[in-house]
Amino acid sequence: MVWYTPDINRQNSIDMSYKSETRLTVRYAETDMMGIVHHSRYYPWFEVARTDWVKKSGYTYSEMERQGVLLPLTETQCKYHYGLRYEDEVLVTCRVSKLTVARIEFEYEVYRLPDMTKMSEGKTKHGFINAEFRPINLKKTYPDMWKAISDLV
Repeated sequence: MVWYTPDINRQNSIDMSYKSETRLTVRYAETDMMGIVHHSRYYPWFEVARTDWVKKSGYTYSEMERQGVLLPLTETQCKYHYGLRYEDEVLVTCRVSKLTVARIEFEYEVYRLPDMTKMSEGKTKHGFINAEFRPINLKKTYPDMWKAISDLV
């Protein structure tokens, strides 16, 4: 499948795509025995940031699901640069890096505030499927939803 890569001269090119910003505070339960955030806790943060990104399109995850569109996770990746600690203030950014009629890829960056040190970065890949778990062409099946999402890219 060929990924959608907008022309760089377009106003809403990939370099100018919408990037959500989600602020969080590290909770004690998210840390491990070494006192740093456990690696598994980054994925729920990615989910929160992705949910915020989707809301900007004018849809919510639950609204998409009610209309019959599901976004199962097909691949994940996270690179950890530094460890976060209890009560650190965190900024998680999210943007779409690749989009096709059948798939979407999100990229995330996690920064410690207030110094904006990049602590980690990651990706998640998802497919567009229907309630019967069959792949769909979002552009063809849900053109309004496709436009709302692709306009942010």
